[in-house]
Parts: sequence; structure tokens; C-alpha cells
Amino acid sequence: MTLEFEGRAALVTGGASGIGRACAWELARAGADLVVVDAAPESQLAQVENLLKAAGGRVVSFRADVREHARAAALFEEALQRLGRLDILVNAAGTTSDAPLWEMSEEQWQAVLDTNLKGAFSYTQAAARHFRRVRGGRIVNVTSIEAGRGRFGLANYAASKAGLVALTRSAAAELGRYGVCVNAVSPGFVRTPLVERLPDAVRERAARETVLGRMGEPEDVAHAVLFLCSERARHITGAVLNVDGGQSL
Repeated sequence: MTLEFEGRAALVTGGASGIGRACAWELARAGADLVVVDAAPESQLAQVENLLKAAGGRVVSFRADVREHARAAALFEEALQRLGRLDILVNAAGTTSDAPLWEMSEEQWQAVLDTNLKGAFSYTQAAARHFRRVRGGRIVNVTSIEAGRGRFGLANYAASKAGLVALTRSAAAELGRYGVCVNAVSPGFVRTPLVERLPDAVRERAARETVLGRMGEPEDVAHAVLFLCSERARHITGAVLNVDGGQSL
């Protein structure tokens, strides 16, 4: 693999598992230094840190809950001091808590909105302040095809991901004059720990919905993220790239 991100540093939220881990790994393989932010146990973070270090770059990890707004700015600054630069932010942290509207608790609603949307806002805000100063940067948000369609039991998740699309486009409009590109990838069903918890029938139906006939892998999404972080995407901003095997067609 070409080391096209050598000399650059990326912060990935949700970087200890699933899509976030795949994004961190692909960026590390391409030469980037990494900051991993995740609420996973320290043992899991240490495992991911060792994996990423094997790619040859510097790695810093933080055990943090993205729902903690004030922590984002402090953590971003600490990471910046330790690595000397930050060029890329990937907001991949996400969660689900499914229930029909008439059974969904306020806690279920808030937990998903706080993780999927507020968390992305907090880290995007921290990155925006730095990227404005250095007049450049890349932000990629991981949303979902559920942002654009209704699904039983997913009111909180779909609302959070639709909000993330709007946040992406608004941030792109605000930060473009500073040379910052802000985009999103919109996966369909991807084989992650969250999806693996679902019943077999649900996962099989999702695979049948795709025109390619299979669920996505975390690496499929990570490759799209890398493209949007690269110089090849320097004139793309405010875009939402579907990575769903045609599931949304």
C-alpha cells in the first residue's frame, strides 16, 4: 500500500471496534499516526493500540465516552500536543437501542442521540477550531442509509443519523473557506459487533436487500473513508457517499 498519509495524523472516534477500527487500521497502514477514542475497556484499547503500532506509526489512545462534550475539546488538544499535529477526524462512534415509538424510553432516545449526533458535534467542533487555525483538514462522519428511510424500531437511530447528515453539510458550508472538506459515508448493513447482535433473519433479509447479495464488511466502509480523506477528494465537500451494496436502491 502507498503511504499516502505519511506525515499526517488522524483521530478516530469509536476506533476500538467495527467500522472505526477498520478506518484506524487502513489509515495506519497508509502511513498516518493515529489517535483512537473509544469507551471500550482498557484491555481492548491496548490491543487495538498494539495492532496499529504494528503498521509503523505513532498511536495514542484515550478511553472516553463521546457523550461527554467538554472532554472532546480537552482530549483533542492533548492529542495535538502529543502528536504535534492533527489533520483528519473520523467520527465513527455509534450505538443503537431499538424499540417501537410507543415503548421507547426517554433514556433510549437520549443515549442514541447523544452518542451518534452530539458526540460527532463535539469532536467536529474541536476539530473545526484547530482546522480553521491551520487552514486545512478533513472530517468524515459515518452516518447510515437509515437516515433517509423509515424503519420499525429505529426512530432514535434514524433521527441521529439524519441529523448527522445535516451536520455534515452545515459544517462543510462553514469550513470550506478554510480549506476544510467535510463529508460522510452512509453504510448499509455492515458486519460489525452491533449488527452481529441482531437475529439471523434480520441479517439475512438485509443481505437480500442489496443488489450485490451480501452484507458489507468494515473494510468496505474504511476504503471509502480513506478516499474522502485523501488528496484525490480535495474538491469534494458536503457529500454523502453510500457504501451499501445497493441496499438503498
